[in-house]
Amino acid sequence: MNRFTAVAVSALTVLAAGAAQAEDKKPAAEAAPAMTAEQQAQMAAFEKASTPRAEHQQLAYFVGSWTAKTKVWMDPGAPPQESDGTSKGAAIYGGRYVAITYDGSFMGQPFTGQGLFGFDNLRGKFFNTWTDSMSTSFWLAWGDHDKATNAWTFDGEMPDMMQPATMVKVRQVVRIHDQSRYTFDWYETRGGKEAHTMTIEYRRQ
Repeated sequence: MNRFTAVAVSALTVLAAGAAQAEDKKPAAEAAPAMTAEQQAQMAAFEKASTPRAEHQQLAYFVGSWTAKTKVWMDPGAPPQESDGTSKGAAIYGGRYVAITYDGSFMGQPFTGQGLFGFDNLRGKFFNTWTDSMSTSFWLAWGDHDKATNAWTFDGEMPDMMQPATMVKVRQVVRIHDQSRYTFDWYETRGGKEAHTMTIEYRRQ
């Protein structure tokens, strides 16, 4: 450090100390003005919307490493296409969401995907999202949990690949069977008729 730099640093230190002393002498009311009633209400609403609840704790079940066996019915009258994969669930943002990653194959090609499980405090609904390596779409579905069956049912829709202007209704059911096994079932409604087109069985590693 040269002489000029040393003097400059010394001067800045003195100025900072003086500013700190002046700040300490300010009245408390100037340092922290009281919030208005509206601001207090906004703060309370923010805390209510952002604080994890019991519903978020439910999703902790999906955290961990899983093996997956998938069956897909391209034709209801034909045997399903079967494949194996692995999945991992990780709690993120203080347990507010569970991030899901999947690695496997589909139709003989490598397949990877990512999704989120969460609960929206404002809507009072569970939701899941999905993106993967074999599409350019973003999936979002909203649903509820049924304690009697320990299952989540999500409803959403997607464009028909053959007729993009036509939307296909989709129902998803995620059911916990025990501490080490859960299933994911996908149903599509076409022409007013619902068909079970995919099931995935997950077992905890």
